[in-house]
Amino acid sequence: MLKPLTKEQTDSILSIAAEEFAEKGFAGTAISSIAKRAGVSVGVIYKYYAGKEDLFNACVAKSLNTMEEVLDSAKMSGGSMLEMADVLITEAQRFAKEKPEYIRLYHQITATGSPSGKTQSAELIESGTARLYEGFIKSASEQGAIRQDIDPSVFAFFFDNLMMMLHFSYACDYYKDRFRIYCGDDAPDKDAFIKEQLMKFIGGALNG
Repeated sequence: MLKPLTKEQTDSILSIAAEEFAEKGFAGTAISSIAKRAGVSVGVIYKYYAGKEDLFNACVAKSLNTMEEVLDSAKMSGGSMLEMADVLITEAQRFAKEKPEYIRLYHQITATGSPSGKTQSAELIESGTARLYEGFIKSASEQGAIRQDIDPSVFAFFFDNLMMMLHFSYACDYYKDRFRIYCGDDAPDKDAFIKEQLMKFIGGALNG
């Protein structure tokens, strides 16, 4: 009888699997390689996950759960649109540095889709964030806290693009190089400065 995995072991398997999927794509990733790196048998992987697609989806779910916690913390801050942005930028920087494999997996999905299809992936990953951002922007506009000629849904799209590129800039090799080219070799280590500059950019867009 197989011994149940601990939470630490499960987290390790998902983290390693996210790295493999991000680097090799779905088709190029082997369960045997994940199991070897995680120090478990292939049988253990299949005991917990029905197959490679199920494991892939578990990695995506793990990333989404983490991001939902970030979004919840922003909502609970109860502040203005800019205060919410401040929380999101701080958490985006932290998450990208602590769990870059999940950001790289997200990048892989945006480029090639998931085994269940691109449309399903986009709906699953993006819809909750889109509604949250749009709601914040609409509320701020109604309260007169930001300029009145902003379309909430379009601005939410632009805002999320900024957050997505920030994630990629800390976690994905090409975008890390791009980050340094534009902002200097020490840019990834200047979190407070980068956040300050991004906040000015967002503030200017919100307030004209």
